[in-house]
Order: sequence, then C-alpha cells, then structure tokens
Amino acid sequence: MTTIDYNELELALDFVSAGSGVDAIVYVSRDTGAIYWVSSELDEELPEDIGDSELYVQVPSKNELDLGKSLALKFIAEQIPDSYSTVADIFRSRGAYSRFKSFLETKDSLEVWYEFEQASVKAALNEWAESEGFKIKC
Repeated sequence: MTTIDYNELELALDFVSAGSGVDAIVYVSRDTGAIYWVSSELDEELPEDIGDSELYVQVPSKNELDLGKSLALKFIAEQIPDSYSTVADIFRSRGAYSRFKSFLETKDSLEVWYEFEQASVKAALNEWAESEGFKIKC
C-alpha cells in the first residue's frame, strides 16, 4: 500500500477547494504517493501520463467530501440545533463562512467548530485515501 503524508494531502485538499477562479487540480501517484500540483499559475514539471487514472488519482475538493456547507449544517444540528434555520439562512448567500464563524463566536462555539471540522477533514481524507489504496502517515 502506497503511503501519503497527511499534511501534504491536507494542503492539496485546501488547494483544490480554494475556488479562486483558477483551475486547481492535484494528482497523487498510485505507485509512489508523489503529489503533483496543476494550475495555470504554477510551472511544475508533470509526468506525461498524469491523466492516466490507473496511475494517478485526483484529490477531491472539500465539497466532494461533504466538508463544506453540509458539514457546517451537521455541526449545527449536533451542537446548536435550535439555530439550524438561522445557519441554513446564512448559507443561502455568498460570504457565508465568515458570517457562519461570526455567528459561532456569538455562541462561544467557534473553537468547538474548528475541532469538529479538523476531525471531520482527517476522517474524510483517511477514508478517501483508503478507498484509493493509500495509507496516510501523520
């Protein structure tokens, strides 16, 4: 089983999920665990066969791993259920995460959210890696 460094994989997830309007793709070699960053803003040497899904797998985005809005709503449902409709309304427009975090501050729940989010990211990346035949080292 090929090993991937957790910190590098988490950075790759953030890169792919940034949504800055730039195409951002990260591939992981199934054979070596090497990570290749692809973006119009980067000039990294890439293997010629990078598009071969037998040899490389794309790192998914946070939304593909249900780590976006759905995770925030799950957190609210578990931690502050009486505020679910308020938070659901927050996510109906742009800039939701900053308003969500401000809301959590008013409820003294921001640190609890960060812990919940980090644990969820780690679990999702471990599950994804295992499903693709990788082992994560921390």
